[in-house]
Amino acid sequence: MFKSIFLLFFTLSIATCAKSQDIFHPDSILEVKLYFIESDWHNILDSLKEDRKEERLDGKAYVNGVKYNKIAVRYKGNSSYHSVERRGEKKLPLNIKFDKDFRLPGDYNRLKLANGFRDPSFVREVISYEIARKYLHAPKANFANVYVNDEYLGLYTSAEDVDKTFFQDHFNFQKGVIFKCDPDWRAKQPDYCPEADKASLMYLGEDSLCYQGLYELKSNHGWKELIALTKELNEANPQIEKMLNVDQSLWMMAFNNVLVNLDSYAGAFSHNYYLYQDSFGVFHPIVWDMNLSFGGFTLLTEEKVLETEDLQKFSLFTNYNNEKRPLASKLLKNDLYRKIYVAHSKTILEENFTNGFFKQRVDSLMAFVAPHVEKDSQKLYSLEDFHLNFDTTVMANSAPIIGLYELMDKRVEYLENHPLMQRESPTIDEIKHQSIEDQIQIDVKAAGAIQVWLCYRNAGNINFQRTQMIGGEIAGSESGDLQKWSFALPAKDIQEYYIIAEGEKAAILAPRRASKEFFSVSSPHITNNE
Repeated sequence: MFKSIFLLFFTLSIATCAKSQDIFHPDSILEVKLYFIESDWHNILDSLKEDRKEERLDGKAYVNGVKYNKIAVRYKGNSSYHSVERRGEKKLPLNIKFDKDFRLPGDYNRLKLANGFRDPSFVREVISYEIARKYLHAPKANFANVYVNDEYLGLYTSAEDVDKTFFQDHFNFQKGVIFKCDPDWRAKQPDYCPEADKASLMYLGEDSLCYQGLYELKSNHGWKELIALTKELNEANPQIEKMLNVDQSLWMMAFNNVLVNLDSYAGAFSHNYYLYQDSFGVFHPIVWDMNLSFGGFTLLTEEKVLETEDLQKFSLFTNYNNEKRPLASKLLKNDLYRKIYVAHSKTILEENFTNGFFKQRVDSLMAFVAPHVEKDSQKLYSLEDFHLNFDTTVMANSAPIIGLYELMDKRVEYLENHPLMQRESPTIDEIKHQSIEDQIQIDVKAAGAIQVWLCYRNAGNINFQRTQMIGGEIAGSESGDLQKWSFALPAKDIQEYYIIAEGEKAAILAPRRASKEFFSVSSPHITNNE
């Protein structure tokens, strides 16, 4: 843990770029009213979905009372659509596209409305994204009451789309390679391709046909770039940081693990994330689809179903030896990456669970949505199940959905007592930067470190570069192992930075939420990268 950090006239401040009138404010419920000329709108949307067509049904909408004359709608989702539609229920997930000239407040042009499939608590998606955004580039989410032709369809979760607006907000770029890592379950690979395991980033050779059907290309090009990434990752190339945002990948794995979010890269289907390659050639992972987070999905493999205790004691190093999951099996074999991954897991645990935030926030969300859940005559599960699922397992059709507190009370206890969480980390006593002629010098005082790393970037770059700092003993120091670590760079090369202090068995980062947060040489504040 930090003893203290001084960064010039350091004060803790999070700089955000929140948009005014943002429709995804977490403590608000949208009112979305859709209108179609066609009275058989459901049959039309259902037919388009079943035929796997991209066409949409045109209509108009009122969002929070504001009229939008041009919208185009289709059903979305896989299990959340097919399982619910087969039961003849009306509450199906919706994808609403708004006309480019009449966008929603905040410059959004889509609403992705999820129906709460297999989440009787209604809050898994919103709280999961809220936690994710502290550490990762992740969508915003809140709730929406949805009507079609004045018929109430119920309370939905509304999640921000991962689109050009998202990439502009998070990366300051609109163009780049984009993949939705979600297999087409009906697609068949050519017989000559190596056996794949969904969108797991396995290297399958140089033929793009072996990857199509496993990844959905959302940009004009990108297969060559994806293949190059999988090859470098699977060969454990030490230059992988030039092609992959390793830190954000470690955060994603830590997030999925601590929250037992297995309907993700970590679980049986290895999906529900995006990859975005910036103009510097670096891929960044983005989490997606959180309705089954917190143990709502229990398939570790297609054959292995996890029971309650398995979920509560889910291993920090699941997939460590699984060659079909190279993000885990390749990255976590690296000593430094493994220590950073554990440090990230510890940060997520301490900032959200051991401090009581999770229960307080979930209780608040539950109280907030309860009147709307009660009003929702189309909800997929009973009002009793809604109340019970915070504390206990309930059945969502034939699937047991573990209670949020039932899972996390025991999981927090398990993780707090895990030997890896008990290892003593280095401490950072001081961080300073100063301008010396045309250079910026960074000085760090740390104890218990075998190496201190400076991660830095200039104003135009997205990814941080990493270099070793030079250490030396501090004369007259009262702490026996306190050392000063320094490094200087040309001022043009460093605008933002963070520090990794690596010990024999553990590491610590400053700021702890790096690289989502970082220090700036032009500001005394910690800055949030959003």
